[in-house]
Amino acid sequence: MIDDRTVAHVARLSRLELTDDERERFRVQLGGILEHFQSLLALDLAAETPAEHATAITNVLRDDAVRPSLPIGEVLANAPASEDGFFVVPPVIEGE
Repeated sequence: MIDDRTVAHVARLSRLELTDDERERFRVQLGGILEHFQSLLALDLAAETPAEHATAITNVLRDDAVRPSLPIGEVLANAPASEDGFFVVPPVIEGE
C-alpha cells in the first residue's frame, strides 16, 4: 500500500492541496492502481510479440502529380491587401 507521505509528495508535485479525507481517498485509489500494475507484471508474456500499435497502420498517399495552380491575380483577389504579387500582412515581430 501507499503511505500518506507518498500521497502528500505526489500531491505536492501535482500542486494539489488535499484535505485529510482526500488524502485518504487518493491513498486507497493509488494503491489500487499499483496493485493492478503488479497483477500485469505477473503475466507470462514471453511468447507474445510486442505490439507497436493497437491497430494496423497503412499510409494512404496519392501520387505526386504536377498540375496547374490558380492564377496569382485570382488568389490575391481574395486577400484583404496585396502588393507586388504578395500578400500584405501585419508585422508579427516588431523591431526596435
